Amino acid sequence: MSFQTPITIAQAIRNIEANAYLLPAIQREFVWGHEQIERLFDSIMRKYPISSFLFWRVSPESSRQFAFYRFLRNYQERYQTHNEEHDTRGMGEFTAVLDGQQRLTALFIGLKGFFAYRKPRLHEEDSERVYPRRRLCLRIVEQASESHDDREYDFRFLTSEELSRTPDAWFEVGQILTLADDFEFSEYLDSRGLKGNKYAYRVLSRLKAAIHNDASINFFLETDQALDKALNIFIRINSGGDPLDFSDLVMSIAVARWNGARKEIHGLVDQVGALGFTIKKDFVLKVALLRYSADIRFKVDNFGGDVAEKFRDEWDSTRQAIVNAFKLIRSFGHNNQTLMSKNAVLPIILYLIESGNESDYVQAIRFKEDRATIRRWLNTVLLNRNFGTHSDQLLKWIRDAIRGKCGDGFPLELVANAARDAGKGHRTDDEFLGELLLTSKQDSYAFALLSLLYPDVNLANQVFHLDHLHPASGFTSSHLEQIGVGHDDQAFWLDERTWNSILNLQLLEGRENEAKNAAPLREWVEQQVAGMASESVDTFCRKRMIPVEGLDLLNFRTFIEKRRELILETLRREMV
Repeated sequence: MSFQTPITIAQAIRNIEANAYLLPAIQREFVWGHEQIERLFDSIMRKYPISSFLFWRVSPESSRQFAFYRFLRNYQERYQTHNEEHDTRGMGEFTAVLDGQQRLTALFIGLKGFFAYRKPRLHEEDSERVYPRRRLCLRIVEQASESHDDREYDFRFLTSEELSRTPDAWFEVGQILTLADDFEFSEYLDSRGLKGNKYAYRVLSRLKAAIHNDASINFFLETDQALDKALNIFIRINSGGDPLDFSDLVMSIAVARWNGARKEIHGLVDQVGALGFTIKKDFVLKVALLRYSADIRFKVDNFGGDVAEKFRDEWDSTRQAIVNAFKLIRSFGHNNQTLMSKNAVLPIILYLIESGNESDYVQAIRFKEDRATIRRWLNTVLLNRNFGTHSDQLLKWIRDAIRGKCGDGFPLELVANAARDAGKGHRTDDEFLGELLLTSKQDSYAFALLSLLYPDVNLANQVFHLDHLHPASGFTSSHLEQIGVGHDDQAFWLDERTWNSILNLQLLEGRENEAKNAAPLREWVEQQVAGMASESVDTFCRKRMIPVEGLDLLNFRTFIEKRRELILETLRREMV
């Protein structure tokens, strides 16, 4: 490895455009925000050093062992973030960037592409309206005395609409690439009448020099073609400080031994995202560690050759189990907000793998009871907060306990025993259950709790709402006075820990809830029973844990007391 003659930013951009610079698959994706790009250009203009780069000269023979990707030219948050794979067959030597991808991508986007970030307060959608394209611009009129922040030069990503409002105040930075020649630069200044504007003349001259004249890209070049050496250099560079987390390093080892890893893993993350759940690549890699490594902690050493190769060879079953697990959880009515711990999904994935990973598990009637058991278990562990950010020991104990023992359904007893052994046994004591009863409608754990209380409700294909049995609109001083609750007694009725908690909530199908609207509880119950010839009010209420004695809001105190008893009884029975 040797230090090379520095090059200009313009030369680097030409190399990127010509695909002479590529990204090895061990690199993570672009993660900078637009403000980081703006600050980088400010640093360049001020002649600040932007650190050195590390490049790897790749021979045609070496390129066949690895996957390589093009630099991102255009970036759209959430929707356009993946690099495109580049076919290196037939290419001669080229350069792979081992260190400096974020900076070079930032320069490429700033000079040749756009950065689309979300407009606030708009409904989420993949559209130009919500994510307008913004190109990097430099302010060329004298700045006000107050600074934008600590920057000397005002670089900003602007939409075409924003730029059109004050076109004389801004210069689209990418245009500087076409103005390398002094004569062309002078002609451009004349065409915009900028030579009389000293500030614009000075700023644009400095930008031209920064891009075309300053040799600011300092780099080392590694020419050894050994893949392991390139990987080792990459890990050494990125194993300290902020640049990469362990999942990125683990990913680098996986893709070094499997060309398709990056595409497959990112595709799986997107597939789970389409189901409504957000996961990251480290979640997928954790499944691999659970399957193949004795030590499941995120350590580079734990993802050695054997683990990476098994991960590659048995990828199809891993991917199918992860997709099926999230389809299953979606059928339980959960979404990304109510699934408070993604780690709680890992034992389910392991079970699906160990049990044979049937493709029809989520729908088949023969698995109905097994799915019900998993639903109860999942809601119980979510409420117990068993799987926090530091749950490796629990996951390992569960993995070791159920391995080879999943042929007869979800091994609930084995999982529960492993949790107890790991100090994560389920709580069902009065103090804990009493805290659960105070869960408010807005609490993310409310759905898991109501799902336990209503185990017979089929949540798979309908939207269910968290509905106030006694409507929220009734809990006002004026209404309470109207129905005969004295002013001195109203504190109990108005306490949100009663009327807005689990004690006054039920799961109700969305259309049914909209029809119910703010109907008083007694009126709603009688309407429901009127349409059911075989049910009485008593039967209807008993099935739904509604105290008959508390159907009228005036008897709300009795309603709460009785319903507390009903819910506690149900929780002690349903929490597994």
